[in-house]
Amino acid sequence: MKSFAEYKQTAPNWITMANGEFYPDILTDACELYKPVLVLFGQLMKASESSERLLQEITEVKQPWMRIQLCRVFRKYVSPQTPVEMLKKKSMIPMVCEQYGKQFRHIDQVQAAFSGRPMPDEALCAVLWEYKDRGKKGYDLTERFFEMFASAFPKLSLEGPKRAGSDIQLQTIFPDYPNPNRPVDFVARDANGDPIAVGFVRYDSDRGGAQEDDRTGGYVNCAKEILEYDTLRRRGLKVIYVNDGPGLLLGSMWDDYAKLEAMNPNRLLVITLRMFNERLKEKWLLKK
Repeated sequence: MKSFAEYKQTAPNWITMANGEFYPDILTDACELYKPVLVLFGQLMKASESSERLLQEITEVKQPWMRIQLCRVFRKYVSPQTPVEMLKKKSMIPMVCEQYGKQFRHIDQVQAAFSGRPMPDEALCAVLWEYKDRGKKGYDLTERFFEMFASAFPKLSLEGPKRAGSDIQLQTIFPDYPNPNRPVDFVARDANGDPIAVGFVRYDSDRGGAQEDDRTGGYVNCAKEILEYDTLRRRGLKVIYVNDGPGLLLGSMWDDYAKLEAMNPNRLLVITLRMFNERLKEKWLLKK
């Protein structure tokens, strides 16, 4: 079987490209979706005597989706340096106000800036639209991999979230696993229900620099950890990395994944969806 490295010369032929959306075609739907968000933001802003008070009012909104969108608008208008993840958590708001409040844009400046834009603001709606399908390409890739696995290996099973959902913690599969914070995207089991492989699924639209190093470096550490654990128990556990997307063609990504697989090709496998039938074999999965 060819190694992942040997596919590099024809690498573009082995990449699955996800569908995208054209600009400005998305603007009509984006404005329809996010106009209620901007209207509510304007109402809360006018009723707030300060930017800190506006943030507090946003956190009181009950509907999770609406609250998250309002936090994103708040970040754009009031505090671009504040991480959205902090703004989402009501318990963190006092800390956010204390740590970042001095850099908040004053409420009268926010009102002036907001009122100076059309309703709905096409530019802001387009920005918010970019968040709407974040992760969708990865979910689509995962779902397709599950479908292909079930079709190719009817005697085996695959468990894990096909789309959105919590990762599988390895300690829930192997109670004696030493790292309580090691997540995987899927676990493959044989006909007896015994784990034979664990794996990860990622779609890279654009990857490079520090992000590239972090991803592959983390995968190397993960592979070493899992194989070291399994060597002592002689289960023959495999680790599968399903990666796809044009990001694989950027920088040193392809070479980095090739080096990862070369660490132990009997136990590690890197594939794109187009390599599935050629490289992922039941014999390899079941081999001890």
